[in-house]
Amino acid sequence: MVKYEIFNETNKEIPEIKVIDKAIKCACKYENLKSGIFNIIIVDNDYIHELNKNYRNVDRPTDVITFALEDDEISITYKYRVLGDIYISIDKAIEQSMEYGHSLERELAFLAVHGFLHLLKYDHMTKEDEKIMFSKQEDILNEIKITR
Repeated sequence: MVKYEIFNETNKEIPEIKVIDKAIKCACKYENLKSGIFNIIIVDNDYIHELNKNYRNVDRPTDVITFALEDDEISITYKYRVLGDIYISIDKAIEQSMEYGHSLERELAFLAVHGFLHLLKYDHMTKEDEKIMFSKQEDILNEIKITR
């Protein structure tokens, strides 16, 4: 069984947050994830800026940052695989949805799926890896009819 929680740690009410649950359920099915536990935390730009600065040495806010616990080829399993945490900046999501001309719902779904795939060790450091990861993202979003 897969268990996850979505936390809104901002002072903003985000009705579109419901799409994250839909996107993650589809992503779990798509990836055939049978066991896992993780968190999705919605934060503001200040919070994600600090995370990015402290953990990646990048002194600016980002849209999504993932702390995958299986990065070191170590898998923590109790009742579930412990996958890690996904942090999403609501400020960046709003900004990017306007910049790209699509809904906030689409941007949140995209960022959640993107972070989820990072938890499962997908990356986009090379063109080959990027093609694989981005193809999976689009397949998942298309499955739930979240398009640009």
